Amino acid sequence: MKKFYLILITIIFSHNYSFAITLDNVRFHNEESDTLSITHLLIDAYNAKLNSPNERISYIAKHFLGFPYVAHTLEGDTEMLTININELDCTTFVETVISMAYTIGEGRTSWYDYIHNLERIRYRDGKLNGYSSRLHYISDWIVNNSHRGNFSEITDEFAGYSYKTKTLDFMTSHRNSYKSLSNDKEFEKLKNIEIGYHNHRFPYIKTSTLQKRSVRNKLKEGDIIALTTKTDGLDVSHMGLITIVNGEPHLMHASMKAMKVIIDPLPLHKYLSNSKALTGIRVIRLNH
Repeated sequence: MKKFYLILITIIFSHNYSFAITLDNVRFHNEESDTLSITHLLIDAYNAKLNSPNERISYIAKHFLGFPYVAHTLEGDTEMLTININELDCTTFVETVISMAYTIGEGRTSWYDYIHNLERIRYRDGKLNGYSSRLHYISDWIVNNSHRGNFSEITDEFAGYSYKTKTLDFMTSHRNSYKSLSNDKEFEKLKNIEIGYHNHRFPYIKTSTLQKRSVRNKLKEGDIIALTTKTDGLDVSHMGLITIVNGEPHLMHASMKAMKVIIDPLPLHKYLSNSKALTGIRVIRLNH
């Protein structure tokens, strides 16, 4: 397959739907196999006639079980829309699955539709514009995507939810850990974004609250879960999806410990109880 870079493809669909993809800022893990695999998976999921966003998420996510965990696949000398469905970390696993589920919800089944939706979900206001345009903090990711109607946080619909207030500045406080922040311009842009999350107040369900069966019962197959952390300057340190096993919610996630995508053997409430660093969860649902 010929390289697509430096080509501008404009795709115009029916019912007044159109967008443009500039493929010179897209980075594939393996261009030919990725585009084929994405399209095949989308067609398969579409043909499954799934009725809700949660059903689509669950169906697609299980395709990735056993895929290897690989960190830092989005990083490079230049920020690009990275397409890598073969190597996943906790965030790219979630973004990959929900972007595919969103695409199927639109009745679309091609890889370029998926790329469009991945950019919509991964970047501020749906547009890649340098490293700082990526929604690095999950609170920022939730706020920006919720504002655009992509998904909704429903944490405050759970009985006994609480609020946490934290200042999000972990990345600029640990500048040397992020190669792209050696660029002063990107550093200042991200610093300005963090200012908007000074003393940021967000809802969460404490680990102790999740021990109640009535609270766990409200979680649904295919819910998006953000795990909150004690780490200073950080709101969320891990992500995954809910799958129900024998009546109990478990975390389906790209596990650094297992080094692959798994359904965690422990029920979610026990998984959280075993962690000294995690404080609880936030719950998000795809809208379409």
